[in-house]
Amino acid sequence: MLAKPYLPGEETILPGESRAYLLMSRVLAIPEEDVRSLNAEMNRRFAHRHHDVQGIWERNFAAVAHHVPADLEVSPHRRQLIGAYFTHEYSVEAAALFNPSIVPAPDQTGLPSGAKRFVMSLRAVGEGHLSSIEFRSGVLGANGEIGIDHAGTRLVGGRRTLPALFDRAHFAAKLQEIGAINELSSGLLDRLAPKFTPAELEAALSIRESVGPPAVWFETAQIIRVLASSNYVTTFPADSNLAERVIFPAGPNETHGMEDARFVLFTDRDGSTKYYATYTAYDGFSILPQLIETEDFVQFRISTLNGAAAQNKGMALFPRKIGGKYVMLSRKDRENLHLSTSDDVHHWNEVTELYRPQHPWELLHIGNCGSPIETHAGWLVLTHGVGPMRCYSIGAMLLDLEEPTRVKGHLAAPLIEPDDEERDGYVPNVVYTCGAIVHADELIVPYGFSDCGVAIARMPLADLLEALIAHGS
Repeated sequence: MLAKPYLPGEETILPGESRAYLLMSRVLAIPEEDVRSLNAEMNRRFAHRHHDVQGIWERNFAAVAHHVPADLEVSPHRRQLIGAYFTHEYSVEAAALFNPSIVPAPDQTGLPSGAKRFVMSLRAVGEGHLSSIEFRSGVLGANGEIGIDHAGTRLVGGRRTLPALFDRAHFAAKLQEIGAINELSSGLLDRLAPKFTPAELEAALSIRESVGPPAVWFETAQIIRVLASSNYVTTFPADSNLAERVIFPAGPNETHGMEDARFVLFTDRDGSTKYYATYTAYDGFSILPQLIETEDFVQFRISTLNGAAAQNKGMALFPRKIGGKYVMLSRKDRENLHLSTSDDVHHWNEVTELYRPQHPWELLHIGNCGSPIETHAGWLVLTHGVGPMRCYSIGAMLLDLEEPTRVKGHLAAPLIEPDDEERDGYVPNVVYTCGAIVHADELIVPYGFSDCGVAIARMPLADLLEALIAHGS
């Protein structure tokens, strides 16, 4: 359960007050002696279910404190109780749990020889089909054993803040892409430095342009604010366990969910590393690929992806640059695999078609199943294909290491398909993964089945590569 802010519908109730204001008025009318007993009861029932539930209630009170009359002093107990009225529990996995990706953990200390600690991301779906990103951790043993750490009993949401600096070039590119570059937005961008703060953006927005009708300026300013709020930072308490952290939708493009995060450990040419993840933001009407960046799985930077190639689901970043450029798998046309290259990890325009569905199990459409894995034989790419009765299977293909647009091999038959025990669920006849890992000469593939659970498949890497080379194209 995640403790989330709860705001009653802000529809106007005759003769004109909002429901939040009316609720506040009723809570303020409770006698002080009753407030203490109610507050004690709330602590008894909920304190053990959440990290710092008192802190959550205090923050949620602060969010609605403007409904308290200015001349009224509110006691600490009443503040807590008001916060509880404006909080609710949300079961993030109530509907589904599936589509994992797996990467090496940042901390590999204290392990036996040959073991590797991992981080696994998961797509969790709760009430209203709202998707969030969860995590698990564990250890891959030297002899092939797999251990999953206890997930704990409490969840914690991150604290959302705007980034310290925005990038003007990225801002301009995204405004151009969504058709929002006009005389007004161009004038505003001209007033901003190449790197600008949220406060500087608001200061520029406060100067209304004299050109054009006020309605156009209002709409332009609104689009710019939505774009700014789509780029944010989520930070978790350092003392929380990884499995307790939930990245919950917080941007305007994700009001209906954050779907299918594909995490990858990226190594730059200087040897520095960073974790990236592409995911699909969904606002109930349209989808938009976005990017997560983190070094420690405590603080996550969320940003928009720009460019003609960043327009659909299923983008997956290669774990290093090739030929001095970032490389990304994508599915620009919703059916076929594409490959994009860029000098900037946030902006993608160069795109080449890579592969079209060929076999019966993938004829409806094909996509990637996470970031490519570098092997001596080439880039190993897990794919998903959709066939008759909308059955999803996992396949594999091999790309050239230096020329990844060249397909060296592709399995004619699925690598993994749902068995009889995996076919029934929230979305039946589906197996799907968002990323695998190599350990102890084995390919480890965590996968979701029928949107109701996660399993892990293991196979000798050498056997898979041999089969791919034998099916060269």
